[in-house]
Amino acid sequence: MYNIKTLNKISKIGLAVLNPMKYNVSDDEENPDAIIVRSAKMHDYEFGTELKCIARAGAGTNNIPVGRCAENGIAVFNSPGANAESVKELVLCGLLLASRDIAGGIEWVKSIADDPDSVAAAVEKGKSAYIGPEIRGKCLGVVGLGAIGARVANAALHLGMSVYGYDPYLSVSAAWGLSSGIRHAEDLETIYKNCDYITLHLPYVDSTREMINSESISQMKDGVRIINMARGELVNDNDILAALGSGKVSKYVTDFPNGKTAGAKNVIAIPHLGASTPESEDNSAIMAAQEIVEYLETGNIRNSVNLPSAYLEPGGQFRLCVIHKNIPAIISGVLKIVSDNGINVENMTSRARDKYAYCLIDVNAPVGESLLQKMQALDGVIRVRTIENK
Repeated sequence: MYNIKTLNKISKIGLAVLNPMKYNVSDDEENPDAIIVRSAKMHDYEFGTELKCIARAGAGTNNIPVGRCAENGIAVFNSPGANAESVKELVLCGLLLASRDIAGGIEWVKSIADDPDSVAAAVEKGKSAYIGPEIRGKCLGVVGLGAIGARVANAALHLGMSVYGYDPYLSVSAAWGLSSGIRHAEDLETIYKNCDYITLHLPYVDSTREMINSESISQMKDGVRIINMARGELVNDNDILAALGSGKVSKYVTDFPNGKTAGAKNVIAIPHLGASTPESEDNSAIMAAQEIVEYLETGNIRNSVNLPSAYLEPGGQFRLCVIHKNIPAIISGVLKIVSDNGINVENMTSRARDKYAYCLIDVNAPVGESLLQKMQALDGVIRVRTIENK
């Protein structure tokens, strides 16, 4: 029986993936095998000795100490693409809100509602203050062409926009999903120079921190409209507010309001609604639960943000799962312990990612606790466990 801890309210449809005959799920488990989390902050979280993995029901993992988890042999998973449709829809909404002052117009109508008899006439007289351009025929720059960005680019093309896409890490599978009508931007300057609208779909890492700043904004078209449904930290608040004040940027739509942007003129601040649909929450929870099941029961890793992906079809009665530092001779040391004890290797795979590596070894006999301890004692081994293949 595996113990699973939930740190937030998780979709019941997602939790239903966890067979109650194998998994005990609760929010008060003290030493769980796995954790499912949405937005709870975990940087000060104390890991129990049994914790093997953390699954984020969502894409971003900034609330999880990913590096510390890797050091402790804890796999961290996210749910890429599970909320892509809901975020795409909000981005399209943001495009329209950035173009036509719909939000301002709605607030103005509320302000004149106290005199019902004059509303209709006042609307006809005052509506010109909220005029804005159509998006059809305009140019959109999509920065980041992952699951969300690709959907946005394709949808904008169908809405009659011309679309530039920029992504230096675009995978072959992602490229197959893009419409042939999307123009390939080889650099960000191409996006900045040509686009009337720019939408961000990037992770928040050191290289993307405050990428939208006074320098990048200076390269953009006058009156550009910027949509940020990815991460608030991608944009320098002071610089975007200055650009809005000068008119260099017409509108800034963000799903991450803060004390500086929440009430600022020409900022459309949305209360982090990107993934806030029942469908998105269900899909993210289902994916997170499936990742936990696969890892705990088979050792296979998919969608980890801190360990390499690894998949091995069952090829023996038992499986060794070894997380180790990406340095020489560790696997040979593990295999020597196996062979010295008369155990035959039926199948294996090894994958590396930056400082860490992961090896799956299928064997024809059980590996006892004493042998696991010998493997664990090898220099560079972080964690080793054994699973019976089904």
